[in-house]
Amino acid sequence: MSETTLKARPESPGFNFDKGPAAITAVLFVVVGIAISQAVDLKQAVLYGLGGVLGIALYHASFGFTGGWRRFSVEKRGRALRAQLLMIGVAAAAFIPILALGNPLGAPVGMSVLIGAFLFGLGMQLGGGCGSGTLFTVGGGSARMLLTLVFFIIGAVIGTAHLPMWLELPSLPPMSLGREFGISGGLVVTFGGLALVALLTIFVEKRAHGGLEVVSSAPRTGIARFIHGPWPLVWTGLLLAGLNIATLLIAGHPWSITFGFGLWGAKIAQVIGIPVETWEFWNWGGPAHALGNSVLQDNTSVMNFGIVIGAAFAAALAGKFAPKVSVPVASLLAAAIGGLLMGYGARLAFGCNIGAFFSGIASGSVHGWLWFALAFAGSWVGIALRPIFGMDGFRK
Repeated sequence: MSETTLKARPESPGFNFDKGPAAITAVLFVVVGIAISQAVDLKQAVLYGLGGVLGIALYHASFGFTGGWRRFSVEKRGRALRAQLLMIGVAAAAFIPILALGNPLGAPVGMSVLIGAFLFGLGMQLGGGCGSGTLFTVGGGSARMLLTLVFFIIGAVIGTAHLPMWLELPSLPPMSLGREFGISGGLVVTFGGLALVALLTIFVEKRAHGGLEVVSSAPRTGIARFIHGPWPLVWTGLLLAGLNIATLLIAGHPWSITFGFGLWGAKIAQVIGIPVETWEFWNWGGPAHALGNSVLQDNTSVMNFGIVIGAAFAAALAGKFAPKVSVPVASLLAAAIGGLLMGYGARLAFGCNIGAFFSGIASGSVHGWLWFALAFAGSWVGIALRPIFGMDGFRK
């Protein structure tokens, strides 16, 4: 869950919602989709549409990684973390066999991943949201998370300048569990690893509380809950897994987020006279192609746009689209620092909670597991630092 709590309104079992914002965001979503289909092609518009559904699901379930990790670390409650692990496992069941037919995905396993993942985990607790969490809370109207996003973009651009230097350090080549152990072996290792982590969360929670958390009844049921939320974490996780599989089949790669941030920042840098096109990173094949074309041709960017607008639409349906601009200065400082660390860390670690953790582990990439371990360690440190900025941490 993201750090920023949007303006609360009384829950109602009916169908009340912010009609004006809902209508505006719905029209905007359709207009942007048509523009993408005309400027690029129908496939790109479909990816944008997938992003919209992702935004709705993320918002309605408050399906973020930051809050779930913090809740397990502080309160020893692992329900959200277990939903994430289930989501990854379902995606892996499709990803590993599909990718075995082509080139397995992965990233080098070295110092850049170690340092980058740690910085990202630390930054997401200060920034108040992960890669996906930042996008869907910005869509929901959070001014604080908009600042986090701005510095996330700045950090990502700086990361593109430094990544070639980091890659000169000793590292192992990309390793895929599907390639090393075959499809069956890769699935067994992946499922086994996810199950062990899930069992660990159950052990810790039962030891701390005597039993697992009982989910309270939702304020709405049926179609009202579907339209206004909140959505169940487990079912939302299954939906996100399905949408990630669809992304792989349509785009040719799994769901990712942070490359788009670096691309947006690089294009802005060019406008203000910074020659990023001379940097080594932006002369590599994929980045060079993206920088030389419209952002509408970048799969990651159009899905990010869809997430923001989809989340705004969901916030309007929930009756919670209420931008909040009064934020303590210390909290804004934490947002800026957190955004910088996440942007820089994600570039060094070849992804964020989505591209490296969710899609990485689901793809059978060993670097995804390394990212998980180091990011969780960084998250723990970030939680410990939150009270410095007037935010809740380990101290109650």
